[in-house]
Order: sequence, then structure tokens, then C-alpha cells
Amino acid sequence: MNLKDRVQSMILRLEQEDVNMHGFLLSVCGEFKAGAYYRPFREGQPHRMYSVSKTLTGVAIGMLADEGKLDLDQPVADFFPDMIPNQPDPRILHQTIRDMLRMATCYSQTAYREREDQDWTQPFFCGKPTHEPGTVFHYDTGASQVLAALIRRLSGKEVIDFLEERLFTPLCLQDERFWLKDPSGCCQGGTGLCMSLRDLNRIALCLMDGGKGLVPAWYVQEMTQKHIDTFQRPFDEERLGYGWQCWMTRVGWSMYGMGGQLCIACPEKETLLTTIADTRLDLNGVQKIYNAFFEEVLPWIGTEDMEPEMFSLTVRTLEDKPDCRLVSAGPYVFPEGNLLRLRTLSLQDNCLKLNRTEAVAELPFIPGEFLETCWPGHPDVPAVVTSGWTAPGQLRLRCHAVGNAPCGFEMLICFQENTATVQCFRSHDPLTDDYNGVVSGVLSSK
Repeated sequence: MNLKDRVQSMILRLEQEDVNMHGFLLSVCGEFKAGAYYRPFREGQPHRMYSVSKTLTGVAIGMLADEGKLDLDQPVADFFPDMIPNQPDPRILHQTIRDMLRMATCYSQTAYREREDQDWTQPFFCGKPTHEPGTVFHYDTGASQVLAALIRRLSGKEVIDFLEERLFTPLCLQDERFWLKDPSGCCQGGTGLCMSLRDLNRIALCLMDGGKGLVPAWYVQEMTQKHIDTFQRPFDEERLGYGWQCWMTRVGWSMYGMGGQLCIACPEKETLLTTIADTRLDLNGVQKIYNAFFEEVLPWIGTEDMEPEMFSLTVRTLEDKPDCRLVSAGPYVFPEGNLLRLRTLSLQDNCLKLNRTEAVAELPFIPGEFLETCWPGHPDVPAVVTSGWTAPGQLRLRCHAVGNAPCGFEMLICFQENTATVQCFRSHDPLTDDYNGVVSGVLSSK
């Protein structure tokens, strides 16, 4: 076998384990070796990077520290006197920028409430601490939000504009990019970066190369070392420690965003795998990506080689049994107050018609294939739907939003002679609020 066979083994394993990949790029010694975009995802297309945003927010902090604009051992509260309440908890005043970088704040959960707070920075200084800062790891997106606000206070620029000048433009990034903001207009430092896979890969290569004079070499070195233990995390790769806004892995470090946005750096073999995906319907999805790469590809880096190749792939589709299909069914009427907020549902020619409490929506599908469409009832939100008939009268369907907030739901519908049972589960997002639960409806007599 050569390295190409190993990469194909990784691709096959991810497919067999039902991992919803959108794309990947593999580089060795700074040179491209393999990659793919899973149709309908395209090269150069912006993708929500979620917590990869944290690493780049941290990079900007490192640049400011290198210029003497801040000291990592300064209390972060010193920079936000206007946000400190009259009688603050002393633990809020003691946490340093270093604590923020390594996720050792005084909180056991993010202080801001995404759907309620207009300013996502201020709640960090007004919350009720649960423990002493600087002691234990607890993942806190609010810390990264405060760091983004700190960058704005010290530089006069949003983090994306600061990095545009210092990093993105010098690296000649070529694709559309933007950073989602909180209601107050501050970049979402822990979750809002949207950029293309190939541009993210270029940034990660820069960091693997010591920052190339754009990012302080000392900061890159420290950022990618373990600064705190993470023993109690739920998945294997998350238990190996945390650096400064990035994770340790079994062979190096990673930039890690929810749903499979990964830059897996393996310094000893000068190897980088960058991925985009939406694994949020599978709790083990990200770990499956790590395992497939570490077990199918990495052991052979350095002993086998391949000519550069872009593979032509398609997003994972669901199995379909054509002899189990129905052409039409319903309408079915559902009881009031059900968790799915369904009033009626009907099937007609590969299209579900959903009459919900607030609106009527359609969800078209093509059994056994993928279909680019829009989120039910939201024509401005692009979506990809895959589906298949799994047993007589039983339809399985997945709908993934693919815009600025990748999320999704899986729906199973069991059509019987006089009833239809709908079961849903979802990945968490405001868009998916009404897609979690189970309910049965009866065939309408009208």
C-alpha cells in the first residue's frame, strides 16, 4: 500500500461510521497531499468554524502581549472597570488573562445567555462564581468572548479586523470570511468565525511553522503546550490537556470547533489534517475523525508517499429500500401542545407538508440521495436533506442547515393505516427548537 491507500481507508472508515464530513485537507512537510470537498460543499465556501474561533482570538491576544499591550498575569477585570458591579465577588477580580486562555475561570458554565443578553461580555463580570479561578479546567466560551472584547479595547479594532491586518492579509487568504457578532456588535470570540477550509488550513500551517514571523514564536510555542489537565472531559481526545485556547492530542495539538471543525497538528511528523463537518447529531462524531486519522493515516506518514490528489466525494446519504416507499399519505392530525408543535402532516410525491403552530412548511427529499433545499419554513437558510425508506412505510430523514449555523435534526416517520408517529432528535440551536420529541397523529377524516 502507499499513502493514497491509507487516505482512502480513512475516507471509507468515516463513511462506514456515518460521519457527516464536508471536507478535509492533508498536508505533510507543508505540501498538500490529499483532500476532498463532499458535494454539495465547494472549495472556497465559507464554513462556520465554531470554537476554532477561540484559537484565533488567542493568537490576537498573543500579538498584543508581544507588543507589551498586556501582561498575561494581569487580572482581566483591570481592563473592564466600567463593567464591574458595586460589590463584585473577589474571585471575579482575581482571574488573569492566563486563566482565561487556559479555561481556568471561576465559572462552571458560560455566563452570558445567547438568546437573552444584548452584551455577551458584561455578564462575565456580574455572574455568580462557582469556584476559585486558576484551579481547574472548565470549558467557558464566555472567557473567549471577554478576550475578543479586550482585543477591541486595546487595539480599537474588532478581532477579525485586527487579524485581517496582522495575519489574514499577509498570508494571502483568498476566500470570503466574516465573523458573527453578538447583539452589541462585538465579534463572538469563542464561536463566530466563518471562513473557507483552505484558508483555515493555511493559518494552521503558519502556526505549525512557528508563526512565520506573523505570530510571535514564543506564543505559538506556549499556546501549543499543555497548561491545565482536562481529566473529566467526556471523550478520549479531550482528556489529554488544554493549552492556550487549543487542545492537546495524543501526538500534538488541535484547533477544535464543535461539529468536526478541526486542525489536527502533528509536529513530529510535520503533518496537518484540517476538516470541516457537521457531526452534531452524533456525540462521538469528532472522536471518530480523530481515530480514523490517527489509526488509518498517521502511522504511515514518513514511510509512504503519494502524488497530490483531490478526491471526488459526496455527503453521506441514508440507505433507501425502494420497495418500502410510499407515494402519498395523510393528512394526519396531531394533538394540541405536542413537543414538535405539529398540527398536521402529509406526504405527497417526495415532499412532506408540515403544518406547525406558527406556519406551514414543506420539506422535499430524494430517497437515497441528497437534495439542496432550504430549512422548513425558512427560505433564507440553506439546507441539505438526505433520506431513505428503511422498512415498509417507515421514512428516515436528516435535515442539516449549512449556512452560518450548521445544525440539524433527524426525523423518523412511521406511517400506518390510520396513524403516523413522528420521532425527532436535534443538535442544539434556536433553529432546531421544534425538532425534539415524539408524537402520534391520526388520519384526518376530512
